[in-house]
Amino acid sequence: MPVKIRLSRHGKKHQAYYHIVVADSRAPRDGKFIEVIGNYNPNTNPATIQIDNDKALTWLKKGAQPTDTCRAILSYKGVLLRSHLDKGITKGAITQEAADTKYQQWLETKNNKIEEKRTRLKNETVKERETRLADEGKKKEAKMESIRVKNTPPPVEAPSAPEGEAPSAEPTAEA
Repeated sequence: MPVKIRLSRHGKKHQAYYHIVVADSRAPRDGKFIEVIGNYNPNTNPATIQIDNDKALTWLKKGAQPTDTCRAILSYKGVLLRSHLDKGITKGAITQEAADTKYQQWLETKNNKIEEKRTRLKNETVKERETRLADEGKKKEAKMESIRVKNTPPPVEAPSAPEGEAPSAEPTAEA
């Protein structure tokens, strides 16, 4: 029985999330499966991936073949690196302690990259929100100014002097 590690689609239209399952390759995509080993939600940024690394590693050792997307997910979470290091241990090319230190270093750097991305995205959203608020304030001020101009009455002009007379510089006092 050829076994695949693949995605099983769930969720509603345009809001899909996936279960990472181990299934017979002949079974339908959302049909019968052997075991659920994780979840994948591409709707978040960065994508949320929860996977049981030990189960995935066990199935890889048993010969389960991941699909292209699942291979990328397993690589992202470090399961394929751990599998590679375990093969090196069985061949005697590397010791268990060295493999563990390499894996831990890789996990630390990967987690740091993910946290940096989260903070960068959070900062970008804060900056974007601030610029939108500033733009809204400017638009509101411009609108208020146009309303003020519209509602102010036109200035009252002084009556003009008759054509034959020159306007007097001094006002005449009338008693």
